[in-house]
Amino acid sequence: MAEVQESQPQSTLGKENADEVVDESSEYGKGETPQELLSSPPKVDSEVEVLHEKVTKQIIKEGHVHYRAWAENTEHKFEDTWQEQRPTEMIIGKEKKEMTGLGIGVASMKAGERALLRVSWELGYGKEGSFSFPNGKARSDMTVEERIGAADRRKMDGNVLFQENKLEEAMQQYEMAIAYMGDDFMFQLFGKYRDMALAVKNPCHLNTAACLIKLNRYEEAIGQCSIVLSEDENNLKALFRRGKARAALGQTDAAREDFLKARKHAPEDKAIARELKLLAEHDKAIYQKQKEIYKGIFGPRPQPVPKKRNLLLLVWQWLVSVFYSFITLFNREKNKSD
Repeated sequence: MAEVQESQPQSTLGKENADEVVDESSEYGKGETPQELLSSPPKVDSEVEVLHEKVTKQIIKEGHVHYRAWAENTEHKFEDTWQEQRPTEMIIGKEKKEMTGLGIGVASMKAGERALLRVSWELGYGKEGSFSFPNGKARSDMTVEERIGAADRRKMDGNVLFQENKLEEAMQQYEMAIAYMGDDFMFQLFGKYRDMALAVKNPCHLNTAACLIKLNRYEEAIGQCSIVLSEDENNLKALFRRGKARAALGQTDAAREDFLKARKHAPEDKAIARELKLLAEHDKAIYQKQKEIYKGIFGPRPQPVPKKRNLLLLVWQWLVSVFYSFITLFNREKNKSD
């Protein structure tokens, strides 16, 4: 259930703070009490308009898309863009899956209109609700086993979506599963309960990393794997997937370190051997490329080309040599006669 208001176009000429969010008190200060707006869904007597088989609308006031949302069965308010001063960006027709019903309602509204939408769970957050506002028991009221069980169901739903290659939707399910086991919750767990929680939480991080690698979001994948390795430094999948992400970013030394550590625990694993081989081939290619570059810079010294000698100089050198030989011979004969 959501109360929605469509914004009215306003002139911004001469206003210094035209981009500021207008809070509810300035918008609704005339004749309406804040308590009436904040505590529970508004009471509306106007005609019910069927927008979709799963969505109905009643107009509160014609005429800003801000909205508040409640779970109808518990009247638990889980969203309030006025109170949070944090508008939600939504492109009609391209909205997130859980905002489909809201998008249908907003598309039918006029400027300045206020309306009450009733959205069936199929077009909202699903039968179980979101991790922050479940349709069933609230997280704070769950036992440890119930929270771990709820997280495990989210993980299984994510696995189905992953198999269907719906990666963004799968990551949403993994994120919801992890939210059941936040830091405050994990801090309280010891022994078998902590092991049970990690048996669900760690695969969610690893599966998220697998999605992120497929989406080429390698830095985020490294972060997910590192979370697991902070709990289990020898986790094979975490080492392998972090190695792949690092290799994709060109961090070959760090990637090799992860793969070598993984190989210690699975020396016969063909996937690890293949990745190490790819790194070796990459290093060899880089070496050959560098060798070619340096060859052009530091190649062998060129041999000197012999200069052509002048013919006249050669004749002169020959005559001098003959004359010198004749003088030498003459001196020898003279010495003999003496």
